[in-house]
Amino acid sequence: MSRIAMISLHTSPLDQPGTGDAGGMNVYVLELARRLAARGVGVDIFTRATSSRLAPLIEVGEGIIVRNVHAGPFEGLSKAELPPQLCVFAREVMRAEAAHLPGHYAAVHSHYWLSGQVGALARDRWGVPLVHTMHTMAKVKNAALATGDAPEPAARVLGEEQVVEAADMLIANTDLEAGQLRDLYGADPERIEVVHPGVDLDVFRPRPGARERLGIDEHTQVLLFAGRLQPLKAPDVLLRAVAVLLADDPGLRNELLVPIVGGPSGSGLEHPESLAELARDLGLDDVVRFVPPVVQAVLADWCAAATLVAVPSHNESFGLVAVEAQAAGTPVVAAAVGGLPTVVNDGVSGLLVDSHDPVEWAAHLRKIVRDPQLRDHLAAGAREQARQFSWERTAERTLAVYERAAGLMKEAPDVRV
Repeated sequence: MSRIAMISLHTSPLDQPGTGDAGGMNVYVLELARRLAARGVGVDIFTRATSSRLAPLIEVGEGIIVRNVHAGPFEGLSKAELPPQLCVFAREVMRAEAAHLPGHYAAVHSHYWLSGQVGALARDRWGVPLVHTMHTMAKVKNAALATGDAPEPAARVLGEEQVVEAADMLIANTDLEAGQLRDLYGADPERIEVVHPGVDLDVFRPRPGARERLGIDEHTQVLLFAGRLQPLKAPDVLLRAVAVLLADDPGLRNELLVPIVGGPSGSGLEHPESLAELARDLGLDDVVRFVPPVVQAVLADWCAAATLVAVPSHNESFGLVAVEAQAAGTPVVAAAVGGLPTVVNDGVSGLLVDSHDPVEWAAHLRKIVRDPQLRDHLAAGAREQARQFSWERTAERTLAVYERAAGLMKEAPDVRV
């Protein structure tokens, strides 16, 4: 298998994770491409250009090219406004492939439903298998909406159903997601493969000196949130829990720091100051620190410096931040939703919370903050838990999915025309 076409239409793997539409999927696409390239499989990543200053082709590593496709205005388009640009984007993808001999790409791997729409067209035009990773699903998100969040539109639901039908193979992050594909979208179980995302264990690891580099006192209790600031990720739950924690234990205030690392995203863009306003209303100005999105090495320092990392999301298809935190040797307190019970070993590498009730969250946070022995126990388990997830293993299993998809297509070459 010589070269793969990856499609990540709505967000570039070169974008800074933690703001806008950039998040775990960006990390996933780039890290997977790097591991595939290390195995001799070239990767072209097609994404929509968001600036006229971007070069049409950017080589980000040996064998990896990001292709910035002009489709619609460079700036100001949300994901909801991208469907009208699908035809233009698809045309440019077809044009790029036409410059090469037939068979230039051995497979198409699309990420998120918008990319899957283009991937389905490429599959039929090029005669190669389509492998699709959903990352998030409208029906799942709509079933667990956060307060103030907007439901995903019917057009997305229909688009996802079409992609599920078109794909030769579907990659699910967890067994739960595989079941959701089957039960909510009618996906053929034989065409679903579970492949866990990974973590860069060379970057996310215990990092001596992390607190010194970040200017944090060694005795400070650091309760970290890292991710996009939007209702789905529920950073407000952490703030409300901290308010309960301090009401019950006022003496903790002088030793507490709550960094919120990330930027507004999704429906959070409508009220970008709402979280800061909530912190003020709760009287937490002195303990909460808002930090703009940071590069991976600095995020790894934050994870390693934290007493715990909170992941209170209303849903997560996997929960990459939770894996990264554990790889840094830091316990995670996470909502027991989506893929997080797969990522976090309750009582071994962190604690799972069965609700978003601030009182219950405060109780779980208190267990780790006030019990050093428990924290040390969970920290040791966290690093061990993270070793189960590596990008090398993700790439190896993904390659096997590509091969299986190619085999299925040969068995039924006239299923779609």
